[in-house]
Amino acid sequence: MHRSLHAIILAVALATPGLAHAQSADLVLCDRLAADPSDPDKPADVRGVGDIASADIATAIKYCAVAAKSSRRAMYELGRAYAANRQIAEAASAWRKAADKGSTSAMVELGVLYGNGTGVAKDEAQARKLFERAAQAGNARGVSNLAALGGGGPAADPARARELLAKSAETNAEAQYQLGMMLADGKGGAQDDTGARALFEKAAAQNHPGALERMGAFAQAGRGGPKDSDAAKAYYERAAALGDEDAKKALERARCPYVIKDKRGNAVTNLCF
Repeated sequence: MHRSLHAIILAVALATPGLAHAQSADLVLCDRLAADPSDPDKPADVRGVGDIASADIATAIKYCAVAAKSSRRAMYELGRAYAANRQIAEAASAWRKAADKGSTSAMVELGVLYGNGTGVAKDEAQARKLFERAAQAGNARGVSNLAALGGGGPAADPARARELLAKSAETNAEAQYQLGMMLADGKGGAQDDTGARALFEKAAAQNHPGALERMGAFAQAGRGGPKDSDAAKAYYERAAALGDEDAKKALERARCPYVIKDKRGNAVTNLCF
């Protein structure tokens, strides 16, 4: 697998001489294996992965560690690779370095660690500061996470969060997804399934894993628009291919819909098609 990736990079570099100067092969490989689809730093031509494949973790760490010396995006992606490998201390260290260089995605991930007390001492004040920095820079997850904390100024107000997300949602897939979630849940204003579905559809067109999964759920239930089981399956499959776990579970439920239970009502097995 790794040889084929090198071959791809070499072929592209030979076809486009300027590429080698624009970005290193290490960064290209790091992006290929560990880029975050919702990272504002991610180039438009980089697809990104919802979750780093277990078979790719070691390779991602290897190439991202080299690329991180000159790229804050790669430093953030190195943190993602470490987190996927359950090396939380190393992930936190990489995200701190990336955040110091201005990576808003790293600020959000670091804020989540502090908010949950994962690998670091729980510190909601520090989490809030990080979310605020990301939100002020226009990061959609920073806005929504800040709103989720509650209190602490206008940006932490769900209604205000809707306003901030609406500005970014004109072009940003993550903002479209986050605003869609707020509309679907009725947070910060009236519930609006039709509006939520329209936003999910826009983000899904940009291959946002979460939005693809939500489009599958909305199409399956006929929520905010027509019910279409074939479309739902197609959305779920696209989301699952990008690593979305909820989409994978939805596909498994569709494949094995009938539950066999014992006398006590406990599930024993599923009948699958």
